[in-house]
Amino acid sequence: MILEKEPLTMAQAKSLVPDFEDRSDLEAYFKKFTSLDEAKSKKLTEDLVALKNLKIKQSDIVKLVDFLPKNLDDLNKIFTEVSLSEEEANAILDILKKY
Repeated sequence: MILEKEPLTMAQAKSLVPDFEDRSDLEAYFKKFTSLDEAKSKKLTEDLVALKNLKIKQSDIVKLVDFLPKNLDDLNKIFTEVSLSEEEANAILDILKKY
């Protein structure tokens, strides 16, 4: 039975996967698609939450942390359901540039 559903970053998921004898496929996947370690991922998540922007959902934050968009075009690919102002988008990109 599922009690709670919460989006996780790739770094969080990596830390939750049990140590299997043969997890080389998982390790290769995480190495290829995880840009930040768990500590940096958590700090970036906190920085994005600190914006207190109601348009940004937790699932959006997870995508931002995992993909680390570098420009407005990439950022807009994540925010397809809402429209960010230029100021809001630049605030997000400024935070992402630190990582």
